[in-house]
Amino acid sequence: MTAKRAFFSFPQITNPDKHVAYNEWHMLDHRPENLALQGVVYGDRWVLSPDCAEVSTRNDPVMRDFHYMAMYWFDKPVDDSEREWKALGRSTLDQGRRPERQWTQRSVTGFYRPVRGRMSDRTQISLAALPFRPMRGVHVRICELLEPESVATEAVDRWYDRVRMPQLLEAAGAVGGWTFRSERLQIAGVDRENLPQWRLQLIYLEVDPLEFVVDLAARDRARADAVDTGGVESVVFEGPLRAITPWQWNWFD
Repeated sequence: MTAKRAFFSFPQITNPDKHVAYNEWHMLDHRPENLALQGVVYGDRWVLSPDCAEVSTRNDPVMRDFHYMAMYWFDKPVDDSEREWKALGRSTLDQGRRPERQWTQRSVTGFYRPVRGRMSDRTQISLAALPFRPMRGVHVRICELLEPESVATEAVDRWYDRVRMPQLLEAAGAVGGWTFRSERLQIAGVDRENLPQWRLQLIYLEVDPLEFVVDLAARDRARADAVDTGGVESVVFEGPLRAITPWQWNWFD
């Protein structure tokens, strides 16, 4: 996979009776059209089901009410791919194919730069194939970088890359993962000049996401080399999300 840019959004369904309608629209209309674009390498979406929400950390108010995380990978030339993608959104709106706008709120959206990806030693597939491999869910950690260009932040970035990511990939069911750095965030109520910079870590899982959380917590309790990163970052969200199976959309019933 040659993707050079990623897009993440965190939709909230404001009408609790519309989760099935939202999933029908996304899986049967919106996502197929996006994947048909030449510049979109892949796209997926996961649900923060109630049981996953219970074990998640949501410190930032803008992330307290979302239900889903959507992601798209863009191929180079990424600017052309992004323009084509946005044009599709405009054309489907003109065709009256955006019913979700009546009951969906997206408080946080943004484009991210892939920093580095790694694979678990338990699997032999390439990193490029990771998003296409069947999964049970993902684990996500998003942090706001308090001083993105500082020496202290660089040291923490190095720890995440060389120590923490390998630790995450040792936990139950972890197949591989990516680290991203935000390039252009849009956050409701925040002026462009005051937008933060986020680091996002995404781990792909082949076990129930809650099983990964339990195993990772046990491993972390046993570690003697824990690093305090609180001086350079603030956790925005951390938790598991489930993969979405077509026509099995009853998490919120």
